[in-house]
Amino acid sequence: MDKKKEHVVIFIDGSNFYHSSKKLNVVDKINFQKLINELVGDRELAKVFYYNSPLDISVNPKIYWKQQKFFDMLRKIPKVEVILCKQRKVKRDGKFEYEVKGDDTHLVSDLVGEAYENLYDTAILISGDEDFISPIERARKLGKKIENAYFSSSSSFNLRNACDSSIHLNKILHKIID
Repeated sequence: MDKKKEHVVIFIDGSNFYHSSKKLNVVDKINFQKLINELVGDRELAKVFYYNSPLDISVNPKIYWKQQKFFDMLRKIPKVEVILCKQRKVKRDGKFEYEVKGDDTHLVSDLVGEAYENLYDTAILISGDEDFISPIERARKLGKKIENAYFSSSSSFNLRNACDSSIHLNKILHKIID
């Protein structure tokens, strides 16, 4: 009798991923198809959600178009959905910065919603943000397995501890960069 393959959904906190990979100087070298393949292994990929916000074109058109090209590349990977959120301009220490707004809410909604709809057996959360602990606990109550893929620079011990297992991305970089 054939055993049903485990279905996996990957949730990527894009801002967290970007800043963590930038600290390692690999931000432009990561091959997302290789990353997905490495994380999924011999299981069945159901979907990948990537959450971020478009940059403000008026601040730096060159960087804006580079990011748009990146989003387009992600959209060409089968089963990847790019969820674009808002960006808010805030003043800190006398200078303006931008922060992504709504990405965590969308991710939480999808993580719990897809669990309730029984669209995955295992969720892989690529983030170091411990704000996701409560929805992880909710999905686990529904019998879902949750894995946390993280970079050392943005890792939360509490987040890893709330998950069934974790994947240290720093240790697999050699497999996922071009």
